[in-house]
Amino acid sequence: MYYTSMSQGTRKPTAELGLLDATMIGMGAMIGAGIFVLTGLAAEISGPAALLVFVLNGIVTAFTGLSYAELAASIPKSGGGYAFVREIFDDRSSFLLGWMLWFAYMIAGALYALGFAPNFIELLHVYGFTPKPGAVGAIALPVISIDIPVQLGLAFVAVSLLVAVNAVSTAASGSAETFFTITKVLILLIFILFGYLSVGGGEPTSFTLQNFDPLFPDDSSALSILPAMGLTFIAFEGYDLITTVTEEVENPRENIPKAIFLSLAATVIIYALVVSVAIGTLGASGLAQAGEAGIAAAATSFMPTGLPIIKNGGAVIVFGAVFSTLTALNAVVIASSRVAFAMGREGQLIGSIGNLHHRFGTPFIAIIVSGAVMLFSVALPTASAGNMSSLFFLLSFIIVNFSVIKLRRERPDMTRPYTIPYYPAPPIIGIVLNVLLTGVLVWYLTQTDQLALLLSVGWIALGLLAYYGLNWLRSRSNPAPSSGGGGGGSTPDGPTSGSGSGSDPNSDPTPTSDPVDAAMTDSDSDPTLSRDTDTQDGPAHTGAQEEV
Repeated sequence: MYYTSMSQGTRKPTAELGLLDATMIGMGAMIGAGIFVLTGLAAEISGPAALLVFVLNGIVTAFTGLSYAELAASIPKSGGGYAFVREIFDDRSSFLLGWMLWFAYMIAGALYALGFAPNFIELLHVYGFTPKPGAVGAIALPVISIDIPVQLGLAFVAVSLLVAVNAVSTAASGSAETFFTITKVLILLIFILFGYLSVGGGEPTSFTLQNFDPLFPDDSSALSILPAMGLTFIAFEGYDLITTVTEEVENPRENIPKAIFLSLAATVIIYALVVSVAIGTLGASGLAQAGEAGIAAAATSFMPTGLPIIKNGGAVIVFGAVFSTLTALNAVVIASSRVAFAMGREGQLIGSIGNLHHRFGTPFIAIIVSGAVMLFSVALPTASAGNMSSLFFLLSFIIVNFSVIKLRRERPDMTRPYTIPYYPAPPIIGIVLNVLLTGVLVWYLTQTDQLALLLSVGWIALGLLAYYGLNWLRSRSNPAPSSGGGGGGSTPDGPTSGSGSGSDPNSDPTPTSDPVDAAMTDSDSDPTLSRDTDTQDGPAHTGAQEEV
C-alpha cells in the first residue's frame, strides 16, 4: 500500500466563511456529548449547584478564548494550539503540548462513544425494543467465548465505523456545520420549552424550584463545584476549532474574536437552561442516578407522549443525544488524527504518520493509530475518560496562555490583526484559573479516580520516552556536524528546522530527512486538505511515495 507525503507547495484558502459560519463551528464542537453525558455526573458531585458548574466553566474558558483569538490571527498555521507552541517554544515543549492534545482528543472520543451507547439504548427503549440502559446485559462473542457488555460493544462499533469512514474520506463545509448545529440547538430548545411549560403541573416531574433547595447538598460545601468543574470542562472544548480556519474567515480581525465569544455566550446560556430544566424536573438525585443518560431520562419523564411518529416526546431529546454524541465523536476522530498528522509532518512522530494516502487523500495512518487508542480507551469508566480529557485540555490551555505572553515579549513588533484587550490581565487570569482547576482536578483524582491519574502520568512518561528515543535514533543515523551553523534536525531542547522561538511563521522551513521514517513533509502544508480538494487530473498533493 502506498502513502503520499505532502508537497512543498503552499495553498492560500479563500475567505468564504462569515461570522455565522465561524460561530457555528465553535458551537457545533462544544454542544456535543458533554452536556448529555456529564450533567448527571456533575449533579452527583455538586447536587443542584451543577447549574453553577457550567456557568463558571464558561467564564474560565472565555479568558483562554482571548489567547486563542490573538494567536490565530498572528500565526495563521494549521494545527491549532500545537502550531502556536511549535512556533514559540522549543522542540520538547511543542512535542509535549502536541502529545497532550492528541491524547485529550482520543480520550474525548472514548468519552463520546461511552455517552452514545446508553443514549442509543435509551432511544430503543423509548420505542419498546430494549429494557432501560441499566437493565441491558452482555453479549457473548462466539469465537473467543467472552461476554461483553452491550454498551461497551456499541461504543466499540461507533468508534470503528467513524474511524473507517474518516480513513476513506473526510469532507465538511461551513454550511453543513451550520445546519447540523442549528438542528442540535433546536432539539435542546424544545427540551427547555417543555421543561418550563411543566411549571405548576402538579406531576412528580413537573418543574419546581424546590429541587434547587438547598443549592449544595447537606454533606458538601460550595467547594464541591470545583471537582465538578474539572470533570465537565471538556464540555467547553471546541471553540478553539474556530482558530483553525482563520484564513478562511472574512475579516478575521473582527470575526474571529466575535465568533469565539458569540459561540461561548450562546453555549453557556443553552447549557444553563438545559441543566436548570433537568434539575428542576428530575431533581439532582434523580439526575445523578440516571448518570450518562441524565438528560435523556429527564426528557422522557416530563415531555408529552403519544405524538405521531416520534411516539414519545422524550425521544426527540434522546435522538438529539445520540446525534450529538456521534457528531462529537466524529469531530474528535478528525481532530486527534490532524494533531498526530501535524506532529508527524513536523518530524515529532514517525514520519509515515504525516503522510496522506495516495488514493483517499486522508491522513490514513494518523487516523488508524488515533482510532486504535480510542478503541482501547472505550473500556475505561466514563468518569475516568472525562477526567483525563479535561485534565489534558486544561494543561494545554495553560501552555497556550503562556504562549501569548512569550510571543508578546520576544516579538513585540509582530503584526497582530487582533490583540487581547487589557493585556496582560486576561492570559494571566486564564493561567491562574486553569492552574486552579488543574490542581483541584488532580487532587480529586487522587481521592476518587487513581486510574485516571495513573494513566495520565503514564501517557506523559510514554511521550517523553518516545521523544528522546526518536531523537536518539536520529542522532545515531544522522550525526550532528561538529561545527557550523544551525539548521536541520531536531535536538532534545531546541527547535527543529523552521520552528521554535524566533522563527517567522510566514517563512518556508527547510525540509529535513527523517532517518526513522523517510516521510518528512513541509510544515506549512495544510493537514486538513483531503482527497475532496483534488482535481480531476490527479491529487492536489503530490510528492514522494513510499511503500509502508
